[in-house]
Amino acid sequence: MKIGIVTTWFERGAAYVSRQYKNLLEKHHEIYIYARGGESYAIGDSLWDGDFVTWGKKSIAPVPMAIDLDDFKRWIIDNRIETVFFNEQQWFEPVILCNHLGVITGSYIDYYTEETIPFFACYDFLICNTLRHYSAFEWHPQVFYVPWGTDVELFHPIIEPESKCSSIAFFHSCGLSPHRKGTDILIKAFSELKGPSRLILHSQINLKEYYPEIQSLIESLEQSNRLVCYHKTVPAPGLYHLGDVYVYPSRLDGIGLTIAEALSCGLPVITSDYPPMNEFINETNGKLIKISRLYARSDGYYWPQCLVEQEDLRECMQYYVNNRNEIMYFRQMARKYAETKLDWSKNEIGLSEIFKSAKKVPNEIKHDSENKIRIYEQNKSIEMQLYNKSPLLFKIFRQFWLSVINKK
Repeated sequence: MKIGIVTTWFERGAAYVSRQYKNLLEKHHEIYIYARGGESYAIGDSLWDGDFVTWGKKSIAPVPMAIDLDDFKRWIIDNRIETVFFNEQQWFEPVILCNHLGVITGSYIDYYTEETIPFFACYDFLICNTLRHYSAFEWHPQVFYVPWGTDVELFHPIIEPESKCSSIAFFHSCGLSPHRKGTDILIKAFSELKGPSRLILHSQINLKEYYPEIQSLIESLEQSNRLVCYHKTVPAPGLYHLGDVYVYPSRLDGIGLTIAEALSCGLPVITSDYPPMNEFINETNGKLIKISRLYARSDGYYWPQCLVEQEDLRECMQYYVNNRNEIMYFRQMARKYAETKLDWSKNEIGLSEIFKSAKKVPNEIKHDSENKIRIYEQNKSIEMQLYNKSPLLFKIFRQFWLSVINKK
């Protein structure tokens, strides 16, 4: 079968999800990647580029995950794609286009609001990698729960020859989203720890500029050699080997990719006691941080954000400092859990069959959801209304407006 995956395709968590699907499905199917335009490209990067990748033409549509529909249609026809699988597609017009072309459509579930959940009826099948996502989409006639996992061969323990029992290294990766991943709370909690410990942060942005209100605290911890910040892009398997314990006080996650990766690398995990994070962690492989409060996100994402208790986070970290002589045991338990529960090569059993057996839902049944989508898109904004009526007129308007802004 010829399967096309529509996705972000560069060094980013969402792309690693797609790559895991690709690596698995290409054992039995012919896989093509359509890298959405409007996001970063990794053209020429040996880790991401290849003959199977089409770098999508940039779209002028004023929506997240915009796709040039003509370019997208050519890709489907030229490659004779039979099934298109979407990763985090927030604009549904490309899905509707696939339906009208007679292509089977599927989606990996990540982003949705209360208003957009019914729109997913326009897909032929859905795959949920967490129980929380599955609970929101049980109503769909072809929804499947496939527990998330990771590449336990790529993400494996690397332990330095010398003993690390004298000091505990806490590791945290925040990528492009420090606020969502609770980096600020972690830095504050760590600064209150007692005993030999250090914090290693990996970020794709400058944390001092991102957090001006705690810049002095960051600098103070760096000067005392308690904090090391790596501000760069690092391909998998990343920098997990630098730590003993992974700390992830996330405010909100779709899956929590780094939790599975850290466990696979043999790091016990301290994370928020809230789904989906607590679907992976228990007392045998880490610590769960008490939640202080839940609150809505400004964009209306279906699930609330959680805020961990800073004091409880500190206590969870303090536990590992106080019991640092047992860190090798804790690490072994983390790896054992990953090998048993998070081996993607085992968790994916049947995934290929899902793609093979997914049935095409008649367009008449999808008609209602498609109408709701179009009304939603038309009502979203003046820009979107203008684009829907005339993409050419919108392009002229946009070029004029940009020229006005540039003159200021």
